[in-house]
Amino acid sequence: MTECLPLDLEGVAFARGSRIILEPTTLRFEQGRRTIILGPNGAGKSVLLRLCHGLLRPDRGHVRWRGPAAAVAPPRQAMVFQRPILLRRSVLANVTYGLALHGVPRRQRPRRARAALERVGLAAFAGRPARVLSVGEQQRTALARAWALEPEILFLDEPTASLDPAATRLIEAAIVDIHRAGTTIVMTTHDLGQARRLADIIIFLHRGRVIEQAAVDDFFTAPRSAEAAAFLGGNLL
Repeated sequence: MTECLPLDLEGVAFARGSRIILEPTTLRFEQGRRTIILGPNGAGKSVLLRLCHGLLRPDRGHVRWRGPAAAVAPPRQAMVFQRPILLRRSVLANVTYGLALHGVPRRQRPRRARAALERVGLAAFAGRPARVLSVGEQQRTALARAWALEPEILFLDEPTASLDPAATRLIEAAIVDIHRAGTTIVMTTHDLGQARRLADIIIFLHRGRVIEQAAVDDFFTAPRSAEAAAFLGGNLL
């Protein structure tokens, strides 16, 4: 396995027109950690995730992979969005297509795709059209597609938004298993209970600035900033 982590953001900033979305930000994402990004709507969480993944280019600063393999191989990374993006194909074909895009040899694709579907509890759905599944099942399909790539780091943008508790539990269980298999997790959520359950590190964003970064227990028991304390108390910021 190639290793491209850690991932460094060095003075990264982003704006849309005159609106500043993310002020100059310096962060490091270490191998093996589960980082949850919290903050109110409009804080810049999704933009930060897209900058890390390379979907957006920063207006200032640099996004750099610092691991020993970063100079010779592209980072093994994947991203799952709040709303699943699935093709008009079967569940299995959605997963194998992702493997094809990443250059996985044809003979390996069915085995890896079926194994990923088995891990998220969708093996029996392999032949079904992906777009007729429930939203929770579609999100698990998206997770399987990402997991099949064996990413070194997985970015998750509010993957359980609008899901019922049962579907949320299944997604969370899959995320835990992906992490146990060796993938670093970076995820946004509005669910404080979910952040407690899944995080090692909390990054708290407000108005495009990193207000606080702390171990999960420290953040929830003794937040260092008034903004974080207000957010945890359910107050509008």
